[in-house]
This record gives sequence, structure tokens and C-alpha cells, in this order.
Amino acid sequence: MPDSVESDDIFAMAGLRHTAPKGDFPATEMYPTVAYQVVHDELMLDGVSRMNLATFCTTWVDDQARRLMNESLDKNIVDKDEYPQTAELERRCVRMIADLWHSPDAATTLGTSTTGSSEAAMLGGLAAKFRWRKRGGKGVPNFVCGPVQVCWEKFARYFDVEIRQVPLRGDRLTMHPDDIARYVDENTIMVVPTFGQTFTGLFEDVAGISKALDDIQAKTGLDIPIHVDAASGGFLAPFCAPEVVWDFRLPRVKSINASGHKTGLAPLGAGWAIWREAADLPEDLIFDVDYLGGSMATFNLNFSRPGSQVITQYYDFIRLGRTGYSRVQEQIYRVSQHLAKGLRELGHFEMIHDGDPKRGITAVSWFLKDPDAGFNLYDLSDRLRTRGWLIAAYPLPADRQDETIMRAVLRHGFSIDIIDLLLCDVQRSIEQLQRNPRSKPLTKAEAGGFTHNATAKVPSKTVKARS
Repeated sequence: MPDSVESDDIFAMAGLRHTAPKGDFPATEMYPTVAYQVVHDELMLDGVSRMNLATFCTTWVDDQARRLMNESLDKNIVDKDEYPQTAELERRCVRMIADLWHSPDAATTLGTSTTGSSEAAMLGGLAAKFRWRKRGGKGVPNFVCGPVQVCWEKFARYFDVEIRQVPLRGDRLTMHPDDIARYVDENTIMVVPTFGQTFTGLFEDVAGISKALDDIQAKTGLDIPIHVDAASGGFLAPFCAPEVVWDFRLPRVKSINASGHKTGLAPLGAGWAIWREAADLPEDLIFDVDYLGGSMATFNLNFSRPGSQVITQYYDFIRLGRTGYSRVQEQIYRVSQHLAKGLRELGHFEMIHDGDPKRGITAVSWFLKDPDAGFNLYDLSDRLRTRGWLIAAYPLPADRQDETIMRAVLRHGFSIDIIDLLLCDVQRSIEQLQRNPRSKPLTKAEAGGFTHNATAKVPSKTVKARS
């Protein structure tokens, strides 16, 4: 081939004869195939998302969902005048979720899609703050919670609200109903139980906390609402533990947030905020905009965002229905319990959450029984990474920060066979660590973190109980 004719082999093309742009904005263009190959090859260095047991987010979707995502990439969900049917699918999802969570009147309940449960949680918190202010609240507003995902610390900091985080005590791993009275006062805008705690996977007792607040109101007159952070549990309990009362069946629950892109099975970028009744969402939070072609209401923190995740969430709802969601979620619980059983049989671990659907989400968490086992959980987590498995190890929240646990989140796409492969690698890793112990066990800082919550760099402030 003459020198003047460029080879048609992609790896001989000009764009791949030098390193990819990494700093200054590129001066020249590339062929699309070359640019694609550069990005594609670099992404091979990422972990395999299906083997990431630290994340709560969806890592498997079917071909039809991928087609819908691709077909609706260019739809901006905020532009309801231009894309009225996308807006209609969002309204249907809100009504369906309100019905799932036992809203008194699902047809009139207000709610919205969001980019995830963090945005939805902040909307629930803002609504509670605005309701408190409308009631004449003065001073610094506060909310009470147990060990929470970092979005609540962000909410407190960004929106000037004091977070009163109940520390763990004794053998407790969640906020308990008898903790509440010592932390609430006339400036408490809400109590936030976590229905599927990020640290352990356990459900907090929403019904018990509601009863404790009823008792407080009877004694003091304080009428304190509940916002439930059901980021992970909101799409599990309705199908697998319907007898657990945590949602709008409790009149004190005014709002709920959940992630569609976690146990809702939607792709990344889907969350939901739902209010019990229209009156629970203050009108001051709703904006009417008319510069996209028609007047429309919006009450999100984000403005322009893709409609594809909501479209795909609606697809999931109508494809599976209650029967299908129950079947899928029950299988994930079976996979979780299989992992817990296998870990228990290895003899090194004490289970915190074993995948019981009445106690928590589709996750397994555990302690190391013997501190002299020849390895710690950071060592094990690090060793499993060599086989591609990402499993989080981290300290518990205050006041049990000297204890380290490990947590695996099981999601749609995990099978018994995959878990058997994982268990073989856990056993192999333990044997290798015991045969070749480190001179100094890994620390949290050396091991690195795999989650967006337990390893976050936002400082947590735990408030002690009032005397």
C-alpha cells in the first residue's frame, strides 16, 4: 500500500498515534470511530459493574429497556409542553407509586421524578422546613435521624438545618423509638427513619417511631411529622414484606423518597418524591415556568434532565406489575440469604443482616468474629478486588466507630451461581491471607472506599441527647 494512503486499520490511524487529550481542550478533531475506541479502551480499566456489591444502583437492564433509553435520549422531561406523553408517563408513575405506598388518595397525591433519592430526600426535607416555617417556626430548624446516607448531611449544611443524629448505643445498629423523645423540640421539622439503612441494610422501625411521636404529642402538644427515606426499601417491602407498616398507612408519614434506580429496577438517574396529600407539599416550593412553550409547574432542584429514565421506569411498572416485582424481588432475597448462609458456614463471620425481608433490604452485612483471625475485613475486601469483586468494608457510625463491618448489596442480575463463585473466592482469599499474613493489616485509608455514603468526606456531626 502506498505511503500516501492511510491504513484503514483503526489502530494505525492518526488519532491513536499519541496519547489521548487529558488537559487542555483539544485543538484538532478525530474520526468518531477513533474517539470511540479511545474512550472504550480507557473504560476497560473500570471495575465490572455487575460484580460491584458495594453499590445499591441498578447494574442490569433488559434489551427493551435499553432500546427505550436510546430512543428517548433527547427528551428533556422538564419540557412538558413539547413532550406531553413523557409528562403523562411521569404522572402515571407518581400515581402508581402513591398507590403502592397506600396514599389516602393516589389520584390526587403530588409527587415528582428526580435524578435519584438524594434529590428526592432534599425535596422532602425542604417541604418539611417550609411547613414548619408556615406554622410560625422560629429559631434554627432541626431534624432527627439515625445513621444516614450523606445526602442528609448535605441537606443540613446546604439548607441551614441542624441535623440531630442519634448515636448507636449498646448493641443497637439503628435508631429506636425510645431514642426520639430526647432529641425533638419545638424546632424539629421532621424525624427521618431510614427504611433500608445504608450501613447495614436494616429497616428502622417506622411504625414504632410514629407511635413514639404520638406519645410525645399527647404529652407536649408537639406534632412532628415523619419523612421516610425509603431509598432502597420502598420498592421491596410492598412486594416481599407487605405486613410491615412503614408508609402512608401511618398518618404521621407526610412524605417518602425512593430510588427508582435501586430496587425500583430502573436505570441510573431515576428517583421519586411522593407526598401523602397535596397539602403536604407547600405551594411556595412550586414554580410555574412559561418559557418552554407552555406554562408548567416544577418543584425539582434540577431543571433540564433526561426523560428516558422515567420512561423506562414506567416500562418496568407495566411489564412486571405486582406479580412480576414480587417474583423478581423474592428471588433477590433468596440470593441474599444464600450468600448469608454460605458466609456463616465459613465460620469467620457474625451476621448483622442475613437478607430477611422483614428486617431489611436485599443485602447482607457481617462482623469478623475473631480479631486474631489473621486478617481483617479491609484485608479481605482488598483481596477480593483482585478477583474483580467490590465489597464495602467500613467502620460503623458513632458511637461504635471502633467496629468494622462488611456489606454486600444484592441486586437484580445476581444468581445463585454467581454467589457460589463469590463464596469460593471469599474462602480462597481467607486461605491466602492466613497463609501469607500481612505484617501490618490494612487500615480504612489504605483499603480505600467503595461506597458513596460510608466513605464520604463530608464530616458527620452526631448530636448528643438533650438532658
